[in-house]
Amino acid sequence: MKLAERIVVLVLLAGSLSVAQQLPVGTILPVALSTSIIGEKAKPGERITGKLGQYVIFEGTRLPRGTEVSGRILRVQGGPAGSPARVTFVFDTIRIEQRDVPITTSLRALASMQDVFEAELPTNAIDDYGSTIRDWNTTQVGGQGVYRGDGIVMEGPEVVGKASMVGEVFGTPKTWPWSPCRSDQANTAVQSFWVFSTDACGVYGFDGLTLAHAGRSEPRGEIVLEFPGKLRIRAGSGLLLMVVSGTTQPDAGRANSHEEGWSGSIEVATQR
Repeated sequence: MKLAERIVVLVLLAGSLSVAQQLPVGTILPVALSTSIIGEKAKPGERITGKLGQYVIFEGTRLPRGTEVSGRILRVQGGPAGSPARVTFVFDTIRIEQRDVPITTSLRALASMQDVFEAELPTNAIDDYGSTIRDWNTTQVGGQGVYRGDGIVMEGPEVVGKASMVGEVFGTPKTWPWSPCRSDQANTAVQSFWVFSTDACGVYGFDGLTLAHAGRSEPRGEIVLEFPGKLRIRAGSGLLLMVVSGTTQPDAGRANSHEEGWSGSIEVATQR
């Protein structure tokens, strides 16, 4: 191999490793599911995909809306009579700059297709004369209010985030002492939340469906859902994934803020 060719190869390899190492632990990835997960049809090894519902920034790199995040079904287990069935899956790859970069993620929140749809609808009165989507007020999955005209996200009287005119939502991950997400190793940088509240945690809009294992503890990255009847997670449902520590993230660091000069508060919790 010629010297010039070797240099090109080394540069490409270094770039790939750099991207993988820079994706910080605690980075939130708001994902719109592209493929449905149907309990009785799901098979181990089946590929599942989604796309970022809103752009994400880390270490100076901007991942645009629509960036693909993918994974696979690991196990499907039918429960004995009177017991729930289980499906186990991972989201372990993100497409960055035409490369598949390995990641390890946990599931912070899951919202049904209907809940995602309703979170993108205005809750205030809209007329036909001069009103645009920039005038909308909306309610996030988890209950926080978005006021696009004012550019803020509210929880009661408290401002907990910022909103763009087209509905992009930014804030710092928030947890409560009683929340299962209290052990998330979320960083305190301003992050992207799409249709989710900054404290969204658990399952929304799925009757009987429970998050048995979020993937934040061992086996890290494995997400387990339990369901009593038929599992139907339709394309268009929303997932709030979070990058967790693992072998694919040896040099994870803190993410950059999306906007200078704005900060929020977060209750720092210890990773389980």
